[in-house]
Amino acid sequence: VQLQASGGGLVQAGDSLRLSCAASGRTFSSYVMGWFRQAPGKEREFVAAISWSGGNTYYADSVKGRFTISRDNAKNTVYLQMNSLKPEDTAVYYCAARRDVSSWSEEPKKYDYWGQGTQVTVSS
Repeated sequence: VQLQASGGGLVQAGDSLRLSCAASGRTFSSYVMGWFRQAPGKEREFVAAISWSGGNTYYADSVKGRFTISRDNAKNTVYLQMNSLKPEDTAVYYCAARRDVSSWSEEPKKYDYWGQGTQVTVSS
């Protein structure tokens, strides 16, 4: 599967952004989907994940209550709604797909496919 992330940009603290990740292929609904981010000089970190059906979602503590992950399997797209953005949310955001739908994971190495990333910059 090929993933294409979009929707990043430059915003002020407190603003909102919605990231999208469009997937190619007919098996999109067979994957757990995740969002990760990587700030300069830091390791890639887990942000959120969603089960293949969309019925279960998981969040990093740092974004819980502010970010919402969702998916539309008919459109082969996963979204990340980001509200109340903070300067520390500044990073390149990546979407990822995991073939093993029996569980989710926070570990980047457990994901099989990656998008190219989209830059989110939050100014104070």
